[in-house]
Amino acid sequence: MTDAATARRSRITPERAAELYQAVLDLLREVGYDALTMDAVAARTRSSKATLYRQWGGKAELVARAIRHSKPARISDVDTGSLRGDFHAIVRHEDDCAMEQNSALMRGLAMAVHSSPDLLAAFREQLIEPETTALRVMLTRAVDRGEVAPDNPALPFVVHMMIGAFATRALIDEQPPTQDFLSSYIDAVVLPALGVPTA
Repeated sequence: MTDAATARRSRITPERAAELYQAVLDLLREVGYDALTMDAVAARTRSSKATLYRQWGGKAELVARAIRHSKPARISDVDTGSLRGDFHAIVRHEDDCAMEQNSALMRGLAMAVHSSPDLLAAFREQLIEPETTALRVMLTRAVDRGEVAPDNPALPFVVHMMIGAFATRALIDEQPPTQDFLSSYIDAVVLPALGVPTA
């Protein structure tokens, strides 16, 4: 980002940005992505549309950044010394209530991501790529520690397994993902696939 762009973006304080992000998430839950407009965000937050566009460029980036901001911690901050500890620490970052809300929000955005190239690009940049990169670093540490064989065939599929359990719980079981469900899934499916002991 250029110095000029950085200066433009720095006009909103972190506290104000947090308020805006919360308003965006509230609107997403109320009306969905397609019906969410920058006009509505501006009205809800008593902001000017020009400020919103100057700061975030458009709806897709604003939504992706709001969701990124709402995550309680980054996977890259987790390092417990064991892969099982790391995976369980990730699950503990969100309580069941927050997980249920985020699961419903992500289900609502799933269709929008497929029909909006801008939203898909923003999601990849703000959420998917940072999280998958951090997860690969976590798995590399486990390989370096000797917990996981470097040629384990499950390694390329860990991201899919982790996201799949979260995303499909409501579809298959008609229940939201919970800490207990995800912890059990990690111990029963992910870690055995990687050859990591669960006790």
